[in-house]
Amino acid sequence: MSAFPVRAVSARRAARHPQALHLVAADDSSFAELEALVATLPLCATGRIFVEVADASQIGVIDAPPRMTVTWLDRARRTGPMGSGRACARGEALTRAVNAWADEMLCDADTAPSTHILAGFVASADMTEHLTDRGVPASAIHTSEAYGLR
Repeated sequence: MSAFPVRAVSARRAARHPQALHLVAADDSSFAELEALVATLPLCATGRIFVEVADASQIGVIDAPPRMTVTWLDRARRTGPMGSGRACARGEALTRAVNAWADEMLCDADTAPSTHILAGFVASADMTEHLTDRGVPASAIHTSEAYGLR
């Protein structure tokens, strides 16, 4: 039997090898950018990739690092604002998913993810605002330069 509990050994190992957390948010207008970005992620990357698509026919395979979780958000299966009876607008499911993830996962100031937002202006602005409100430095959030959100 080991002199140290397994949890203590794991905690020491994690402290010696800090992992950078990654958050990627993309919509169906940015598949090429998404593919190029994912190809540059290190094999040991950890985090989440959210991809919003118009319908299930656009869902495919993303060759992400093993510790990255990919979540497909099908707008056709979602609704707009609660109680409105409207369909889900472009960027709405993506914004809700990223904001919920941030609320759940970013409870420690040391966990600010390297964030890439590949979506339209309104969704990018909403996600950027929410992430910075949760303590993510604006310098860690990458959006289209055309939007001027930095």
